[in-house]
Amino acid sequence: MKQIKLVADLHVHTVSSGHAYSTIEEYAACAKKIGLKAIAITDHGPKMPGGPHHYHFSNLRMVPDVIDGVRIYKGVEANIIDEDGGLDLTDDVLKDLDIVMAAFHPRVGYESRGEEINTKVLIKVMKNPYVNIIAHPGNPMYPVNVKETVSEAKKRGIVLEINNSSFTGSRTGSWERCLQFAKEVKKRDWLVTVGSDSHISMMLATFDKALELTGLAGLKDKSIVNSSLSLIEKHLVERK
Repeated sequence: MKQIKLVADLHVHTVSSGHAYSTIEEYAACAKKIGLKAIAITDHGPKMPGGPHHYHFSNLRMVPDVIDGVRIYKGVEANIIDEDGGLDLTDDVLKDLDIVMAAFHPRVGYESRGEEINTKVLIKVMKNPYVNIIAHPGNPMYPVNVKETVSEAKKRGIVLEINNSSFTGSRTGSWERCLQFAKEVKKRDWLVTVGSDSHISMMLATFDKALELTGLAGLKDKSIVNSSLSLIEKHLVERK
């Protein structure tokens, strides 16, 4: 089976996240070397222990849109911090970012309340007009209803992530739930993005396990947003 070639990595953490080890310029250099056309800088939101102050995100306008031929999308992996679906950045900051991922993480304010409540919370998050990706929704630590989540995501125009790092130690036990998500996305003719969740530049564009999973689910390149810059612009940047 021919493997899909992705042109961008939309889930990248820099030294600003507090537990990652490369700079934006190091990522840009690596991206150029391996042939990526774009990357998204999606450092963790401020509630993550060691995470950057909100000034980091409001000041991303200082980062060039293109570095050495590589398109740089400015973004965040925002933390879901309460049962109302609140995030750890205000809308006036989120509105100026290209990529706004939202995700459940431990120790940032909201801990898992079980599938029913988690699903209700995630649906509230997806009503935020500035969110355009839900990061690692297949995380078994925060189970959600797959059908309801995919249905709401398509209704709101929000892309769901298949996170490669989930299969290499970050979120043990993610494979089965992520496969369910990918199959439901296929069934509903919706969209995913494949992310490395890189925390150091040599992890950039590590997509092998995630692409294996999307292949098993029957997802083609038209269903994977970061298979082309035009899909990224249409479904993420222009949507916002």
